[in-house]
Amino acid sequence: MAKSIPRNTNIAALDVGTTKVACFIAQVGDHRGEGGEADFQVIGVGHHRSRGMRNGQVANLDEVEASVRAAVDAAEQMANARIDSVFLNMSCGAPRSTRVEVELAVSGHQIRDTDVRRVLDQGSNMYEAADRELIHCIPTGYSIDGGNGIIDPRGMYGDRLGVHIHLVTAAIGPARNLNTVVDRCHLDIEDRIVSPYASGLACLVEDEKDLGVTVIDMGGGTTSIAVFSEGQVVFVDSIPIGGNHVTSDVAKGLSTPVVKAERLKTVYGSVMQMPSDAREMLKVPMVGEEDEASANEVPKSMLVQIIQPRLEETFEMVRQQLEASGFAKMGGRRVVLTGGASQLEGVRDLAELVLDRQVRLGRPKFVRGLPESVTGPAFATVGGLLRYGLREHVSRPSLGAIAAKNKRGVGRIGQWLKENF
Repeated sequence: MAKSIPRNTNIAALDVGTTKVACFIAQVGDHRGEGGEADFQVIGVGHHRSRGMRNGQVANLDEVEASVRAAVDAAEQMANARIDSVFLNMSCGAPRSTRVEVELAVSGHQIRDTDVRRVLDQGSNMYEAADRELIHCIPTGYSIDGGNGIIDPRGMYGDRLGVHIHLVTAAIGPARNLNTVVDRCHLDIEDRIVSPYASGLACLVEDEKDLGVTVIDMGGGTTSIAVFSEGQVVFVDSIPIGGNHVTSDVAKGLSTPVVKAERLKTVYGSVMQMPSDAREMLKVPMVGEEDEASANEVPKSMLVQIIQPRLEETFEMVRQQLEASGFAKMGGRRVVLTGGASQLEGVRDLAELVLDRQVRLGRPKFVRGLPESVTGPAFATVGGLLRYGLREHVSRPSLGAIAAKNKRGVGRIGQWLKENF
């Protein structure tokens, strides 16, 4: 059975990204929703500029550790509480999906948690790669004696129990570097969740997850994808392009410092040309010049012409990844954009044009107690981490929690063996 967190206690979520580190602390309550999910209230929020991260991966352990400590300390001070473990996002290590099918004899008796654990354990052991680590082992559907469509087989009877499993893996090196940072902050990792999966839990309504939807999480260093269908995440992927690449393009194209380029992108940036853009002039400070009078004046249209190609390239790569995966149709006709880079003016319209789907902007919907300043798309992942923790560890242990328990146990044994032999 999955570890259960007592009610009236605190849980914490930590999102370590390329541009920011965010930490939310929530207090678990006694109230239960219609789906049996425990209630919670955010009591602490901390976020800090991320240093030492490049393209979603740890590039400098000391700098990332300092950023994490600053965010966690701010959240702890606001909550007036200390935390010793976190639910951690995973955007590093190029997360990717593998699907396996397993069938197990259960001899006609009533199916129990132990039977589910055995079949999921067998499925997770089917994936072997020297350079990749298992992050998720997600059951997407069960069958009993060949009959598909079973959501939860526990308590049912049959001779053979089958399961379709979605395995998510990441490169071992980047994953362990991130683990090391958290460990150096004297925090335990309760569980790890890939970023687009967490963002989907925060932003999507149940109908979207059931009918099919694609979540595109546009971060600073990477853009990650998750496809949901029939209530489950069935595919994840990522591309190594994010908002920082747009900033870099602006800095190079206008010969301006990166800090100034980020401000130009945030305040004036757009991905769709408007007739007035050619007439609106922007002051652009030059690299190496301290005198404001030496700033160049350029039309806003030039800024748009720099930003638009990079965002077009991003959505084209997303479309190609979805088509190559075979999950494009399962994602239905709907796309939800989230992440900090999704807030650029015109991104939604460009995404609809390139992806040929209905697009909306996703914000954390189901997280109570958030200050107004952290309710935007940039904080969807950390909000989803809390929801994952509540669903898998506080409410009645789900089949996903059983799979997660197996995955952590196997991973720890394997790591011990490698370190000692």
